[in-house]
Amino acid sequence: MRFQLTEDQKALRAGMRELLARRFDGAVLRAAAEEPGLDRALWRELGAAGFFALRVPEADGGVGLGLPEAVLVFEEAGRALLPGPLVATHLAAGTAPGAASGEAVVTDVDSGGLVEWLSEADVVRGDATRAAPLRSVDPLTPLHRVPGAVGAPGRSSTTAPGRFSTTSPGRSSSTSSTRDPSLSGLPVARAPRFADPVAVLLTAAEQLGTATRVCELAVQHAGAREQFGQPIGAFQAVKHLCAQMLVRAETARAAVYAAAVTADPVDVAAARLLADEAAERGARDCLQVHGGMGFTWECEVQLHLKRAWVRARRAGGGAESEELLAVELLA
Repeated sequence: MRFQLTEDQKALRAGMRELLARRFDGAVLRAAAEEPGLDRALWRELGAAGFFALRVPEADGGVGLGLPEAVLVFEEAGRALLPGPLVATHLAAGTAPGAASGEAVVTDVDSGGLVEWLSEADVVRGDATRAAPLRSVDPLTPLHRVPGAVGAPGRSSTTAPGRFSTTSPGRSSSTSSTRDPSLSGLPVARAPRFADPVAVLLTAAEQLGTATRVCELAVQHAGAREQFGQPIGAFQAVKHLCAQMLVRAETARAAVYAAAVTADPVDVAAARLLADEAAERGARDCLQVHGGMGFTWECEVQLHLKRAWVRARRAGGGAESEELLAVELLA
């Protein structure tokens, strides 16, 4: 299958890259890594640019574009290592007040127990126990007020009442909750077997952005770093690493773009597996090209590797995509 972006899609991608280069360059990325925290001004600027309301119908105040366009902007966000619960807020843009404009930050209780940016969220969607009474998942049910947690005054949650444990501000955190024994006879609302395909695909798009960026970093370093009087990119071993990174990234790109067009859950699962591999293996190979300096805090590569690891656990992770593909093959 051959894909050719339209002029509007190219302009959308270029506009998002320009916005992120202006508002979230390398210096800001470094500062965000050293002092974690969500830049609310940037979040609102993303909202004003239509990042979160991209797929909301124009009649409802959104941009009115589709999944392929969302994949393009999320790819750019992944390339820039843009922090925050981007996917969760994007998916909530049509339902959670303030999400479309960037006034509200929305996060999800993921199936693996990983809750990204819990301490920064205004709205938490999901159930930490994976088996909550039906009445506890009502969107109007307030979160138990826990000092320092998202249940502070003015915040709301769809999460079942429980206790929250957070790590350092802005970092990923886990949740746990207790269940009232008196509710044991009530019907139970369990999480769906597979994660939302759109969340899976947008995560894959972010991984694709990382895979592209680490390939660029590896090639740049291989051309600038010299050993034995010549650039290390002249050595066959380094050439092979860079070539493999490019092949994995472009293979993942074709799969992600195809899944954005078909919106088929099986295509999405395949794209997610390829994108996860391209991001994680690409970041490791890029680190290898950089040598010992790739492990240092000053090098951008280690940030891409860590973010790829975190994303790989989001929206069901690779194991769920593998299971979906297995079900399809057996059927």
